[in-house]
Amino acid sequence: MANPYNNQPAPPWPPAPPSASRPAPKWARKRYVLPALALALFLGVGIGSGDPDKTTSDAKPAAAKPQPTVTVTATTTATVTPEPVPAATVTATKTVKVTRTETAQAEADTGSGSDTGSDSTSYANCSEARAAGAAPIHRGEPGYASHLDRDNDGVACDS
Repeated sequence: MANPYNNQPAPPWPPAPPSASRPAPKWARKRYVLPALALALFLGVGIGSGDPDKTTSDAKPAAAKPQPTVTVTATTTATVTPEPVPAATVTATKTVKVTRTETAQAEADTGSGSDTGSDSTSYANCSEARAAGAAPIHRGEPGYASHLDRDNDGVACDS
């Protein structure tokens, strides 16, 4: 019978089998192997699920035999532990009394009206000024020095 769509002769029927020299592709082998494995699995599960204590005769006696009953009693012991009490917080406070004695000297009026900088109070660092109780020191007060004023805002040892 000829193909009605392209006027060519029909291929020979049945088609020629593939050559025996070439092995089947992997997908073709899987097409047979995987269903065979699945069938074997289901058969094995069906055979293995049988009752091993079951006898070959299915005849049961008309009256049931009395069977011993099993009672299971579970006992648990619960130990209640009290919640831990938080430890008391102890705060140690040390009171330091700082006494600073300053001796003021009378200055001779030179007539200029400005501070000459003959101040006798000076601190090497802010720790020393804080220990003396002088911090913060403002510009113009005794003990102010530019090396103590980090941000140059006019207040030395402010933080």
